[in-house]
Order: sequence, then C-alpha cells, then structure tokens
Amino acid sequence: MSAWRVFACLSLVSLLGLTGCAVHPPAQLYQLDVGAAAVPKKDGGAAVLLGPVQLADYLKRDVMVQRQADGILSLSTDARWAGNLETNVSQQLLRQMSSELGSSRLALFPEKPGFTPQVQVMLTISRLDSGPKQPAVIEARWRLLDQKGDLKDSRVFHEEERHQGSIGDQIRAQSDLLKRLAAQLAKDVKPIAVAAEAPP
Repeated sequence: MSAWRVFACLSLVSLLGLTGCAVHPPAQLYQLDVGAAAVPKKDGGAAVLLGPVQLADYLKRDVMVQRQADGILSLSTDARWAGNLETNVSQQLLRQMSSELGSSRLALFPEKPGFTPQVQVMLTISRLDSGPKQPAVIEARWRLLDQKGDLKDSRVFHEEERHQGSIGDQIRAQSDLLKRLAAQLAKDVKPIAVAAEAPP
C-alpha cells in the first residue's frame, strides 16, 4: 500500500473518531438526593434495621432508564448513575427516616454485632423511573418485623410526581418520591418501635 493510501486511511479513521466524539458527548453523572434532613440532636430513639433493600432488576445498571409514552424502557445516552443506585437509594432512605423518627439508631442491613433492632424493614422497590414525557413513578412494598422476627405490618406503596422533562428535573422528581417513601416507612415503623419499648 502506498504512503498516500496509508495517509488517506489514517485521515479517515481520525475523522470518524472526531465525528463519534461530536455525536456522543460524555454522559452526565447523577445521584438521587432527598435534600437536607434534620440530624437528631441526641443519641437514642427507635432502633431500626433497614434492609434488605432490593431494586427491580431493570434498575440494576449504571445507565439511567427512561420510560417512553408507549411504556417501552430505553437507556439514556447522556445520563448515568454516579455509583450504585441500590446503595444510593438505601442511604437516602436511611438519612430521611432518621430525621423523620428523630433517631440516631438506624442501620443498614446486615446488622452489625451489638445492634439489636426493634424493627426491621424489608423493602422491595419494583419500579422507580420516569421519562421525558412520563411522570416519575415509584412502586414499592415492604414488611416490618419486630425484634422477635414476627411480621407486624406490610404495605404496597405507589406514588407519582410530575416534572418538566429534563433529566435534572426527573432526578428531582424521583428524589421527592424517595422522600415520601421514607416518610411513610417512618410512620409505619413508629407504633412498632413504641410497642417494643413498652414494659412487658
């Protein structure tokens, strides 16, 4: 192959590479954030073990999922999760529940040695998504166990939140849904924790 042909081939490869970069800009990284939560002022409060927390399989990926008008799920080309989504969701719920309960005694599953929970929250999130023209939707269910491991309560949860269509506002809407979920979890946990503290 002549030097001219080699040069032409290299030039074409370089041009295609530059075109690819122009078409596919670097993806933005996002995290769910329930916002500022009041930190309990003193130690104590309900002892709660959060977990296992399980996300639907379709959410277990680095790329943000987008729901289309026909219900089809597609992967975003310009939005990725900054880290593990399941971990992000668990930490946000824990922080918000701690604030709602006014308790510093919350821990993520698995429980650590020396920690005895009054309530365990076993949570499954079967849906958490949105789309450019679709509202943010969360669907979850949970079981609450007392310190003996007996089932005390369960619930199916469904909420929706409108947004302006941009990825940033979709993240805001999904974060708001997590905040509502944490508030409902805390509300359901309280009576079980109170009962655990009552004298026999």
